[in-house]
Amino acid sequence: MDRKQDNLQALGHKRQIPEDYAPEVLEAFENQHPERDYWVLFNCPEFTAMCPITGQPDFAEIKIMYIPDKRMVESKSLKLYLFSFRNHGDFHEDCVNTIMDDLIKLMDPRYIEVLGLFVPRGGISIHPYANYGRPGTSYEALAAQRLATYRPF
Repeated sequence: MDRKQDNLQALGHKRQIPEDYAPEVLEAFENQHPERDYWVLFNCPEFTAMCPITGQPDFAEIKIMYIPDKRMVESKSLKLYLFSFRNHGDFHEDCVNTIMDDLIKLMDPRYIEVLGLFVPRGGISIHPYANYGRPGTSYEALAAQRLATYRPF
């Protein structure tokens, strides 16, 4: 079976962690099972970004779950991408939406959701959630249903 993964640059190679936000490090490969719906879950328990106002670090667990179509995100490139936020100043909600937007652009998934479980700072934790279902499909209805019934606790 031809896997068409020859274009992957991060997997199997030593790569530097980008100094700042770097969507260009994201890589995709061909889904070997595009005829089937299935979930892919990534969990990044060591996500770090910076507050754009104070420059203080913000720590979070980022959960990404998606139903692929023809393309899937390569995990090492995703790790490098998520680590690229370390020196990047963005609010929690912006981080979650930016991650989702970049992955939609890369993969064009049938469905995707991103959850940020940010560690409390100043006595308050923020847990932004964003999702997307491909317009005009049953995945758009899935996104609306999951958003309407979303319960973080």
